[in-house]
Amino acid sequence: MKSLRYITVYVLTFFAVQVAVAQGVPTITSRLSADTVMIGDRVTLTIEVEKDVMQSIIFPTFDFTQRVAEGDEAEQPQQREPSIEVINDFAPDTISMGGRRVLLRKRYEMAVYDEGIYKLGKAQALYVDKNIVDTLIAEREEELYVKTFQIDSTMKSVRDLKPQKTLKLRFAEFSGYLGIALAVALLLAGVIYLLVRYLHKRGKHLSDIFKPAPPVPAHIVAIEALEKLHNEKLWQNNKHKQYYSGLSDILRTYLAGRFEVGAMEMTTDEIVDALRDVEIEHKSKMDLLSVLRDADLVKFAKATPEANENELAYDKAFYFVENTKPVEVVEEEEDEPTKNEKEAKQ
Repeated sequence: MKSLRYITVYVLTFFAVQVAVAQGVPTITSRLSADTVMIGDRVTLTIEVEKDVMQSIIFPTFDFTQRVAEGDEAEQPQQREPSIEVINDFAPDTISMGGRRVLLRKRYEMAVYDEGIYKLGKAQALYVDKNIVDTLIAEREEELYVKTFQIDSTMKSVRDLKPQKTLKLRFAEFSGYLGIALAVALLLAGVIYLLVRYLHKRGKHLSDIFKPAPPVPAHIVAIEALEKLHNEKLWQNNKHKQYYSGLSDILRTYLAGRFEVGAMEMTTDEIVDALRDVEIEHKSKMDLLSVLRDADLVKFAKATPEANENELAYDKAFYFVENTKPVEVVEEEEDEPTKNEKEAKQ
């Protein structure tokens, strides 16, 4: 029985090894887009890992604290402040290699701001496969040489900048702008002259253009609002409250503008009291009271008038405005005296 157990363990171990060999350990390589750059130039470090589709790879996050060798001290590099900055940390790209093999490509775009030789070391990545967690290390060590601008030692000593010279203003420098300004001024003067003549022929003055437009009379505003309300067909769509609220607001606004009564803040009874001393026909007052009462019943008592009552309320509001609007006084022109009348007066 023990020999059978050993044989079983041996067979399982053999198959596990074969599966691991079939999958293979991932391989890692790295390369720089350029091994020699100038200060401030950008360089891309590319790390590639070829692996099985079931294996997981974790790429490093760079936090550079590099050893930089400069000048004659290249053989004994000194520890310096980091001068490599990762500008872009691109997401890994997955490239199919056929079958179960895939290629992961990770790119880091970097910029260097100090001269010297940068030892970037060997690229590394963490890989996970079932119960295995290991670090992949590339065979090649990356090295970046950063050059700076060379100063010519034979050049003369550096001198300060010469002071700015103030040149005399020449007529040719502004003559073109002066001509354009004169042409525009003449054009504006011509337009103003023609406009004044046009207004003078019609008995008007230039200042009349800038006068504010006279306010629209209250009765015109009310009539337009009533026509708009009628076209909305509110009560026909069972919107009685909106319809009567509109009638009430239009009439209250008209009373405020026509008779200077603060009707918007008054109740119906207060409006009636305020109009008691105003010269309005009794029928017009009763029509106004009827519309406002009906509006109160619809808004607060949720009454629903009949169709003919809705039309009648609109007519009462309309004719109230028509009957109480200001009367235009037309002055009659006096006839010129005839020739005989003139002689008679003489």
